[in-house]
Amino acid sequence: MRSTGILFYSAALSLAMAAVSLGATAAQAADKISIMVGGYEKQIYLPAKLAESLGYFKDEGLTVELLNEPAGVDAENEMLAGAVQGVVGFYDHCIDLQGKGKFVESVVQFSQAPGEVELVSSKHPEIKSPADFKGKSLGVTGLGSSTNFLTQYLAVKNGLKLSDFTSVPVGAGQTFIAALQQDAIQAGMTTEPTISHLLKTGEAKVLIDMRTMAGTKAVLGGTYPAASLYMQTSWINDHKAETQKLANAFVKTLHFINTHSAAEIADKMPKDFYIGDKEGYVKALENGKAMFTPDGVMPEDGPKTVLAVLSAFSKNVQGKSIDLSKTYTTEFVKAAK
Repeated sequence: MRSTGILFYSAALSLAMAAVSLGATAAQAADKISIMVGGYEKQIYLPAKLAESLGYFKDEGLTVELLNEPAGVDAENEMLAGAVQGVVGFYDHCIDLQGKGKFVESVVQFSQAPGEVELVSSKHPEIKSPADFKGKSLGVTGLGSSTNFLTQYLAVKNGLKLSDFTSVPVGAGQTFIAALQQDAIQAGMTTEPTISHLLKTGEAKVLIDMRTMAGTKAVLGGTYPAASLYMQTSWINDHKAETQKLANAFVKTLHFINTHSAAEIADKMPKDFYIGDKEGYVKALENGKAMFTPDGVMPEDGPKTVLAVLSAFSKNVQGKSIDLSKTYTTEFVKAAK
């Protein structure tokens, strides 16, 4: 009887330990937050990698996994599928998705300008304005991406139909450069440091510049909140503590950007982000640093500008009743410590 009792006790103890172990593993998994970045080597999304480099996620007790996805639209799809909890991408997706009946909110607004440039291949001097896009192949990161949205807007604003040109998904960085070199695209929208690289080699020229607030307002008609951390509203509501910690980390990162030089910021970034030209990377960051918000708060006039841009061409929002107040929240950034 005694040996049977011991065996029973041992089995029960093993089961209890296994349950505790499984519970710990489940808790650990729940504590890990995966964020997909729409190309984390792009300077527009710099706060994601910088927050990691500065140790701000760890300071908040968070285990954050940053995943790289060159096209923002693919990052968005991963989030909707539940594969990741958040996306570092353009705010315009929050409006676009509401038009499709999905509720997503910008939690931390990184920038108030797109940081994008429409480059024209030096082989095609005939392209002097977006009106000359007719019959051309135009590079975007992905179909349904923010670069695609802005390209469509520029074309429609200049009298073209969406059927007058072809959007070609070429990603960013080396894949964008190769597409331009091979004449697979005659023009395209991209970000730093790709812009500076192509200007330096003389392979492209600037047609439309949205790296600064002034340039953005001239082209898009107002402040254009772009890079952000956005998440599904349902996840935010169920994980307010984690969302607040993420906001804390990113607001501290934006403060770091606002109070440090471009060279100091560049020193915190992976060396391969420089594309072999650290001096050019620093210079580009110096010129574009002002696009970042100092505190992560959504610019008051920004959402209306984005909605106006999307409404010019997108069937996802045309004729729909979009509640802009449900596309972003300032609750967490305003409470950030």
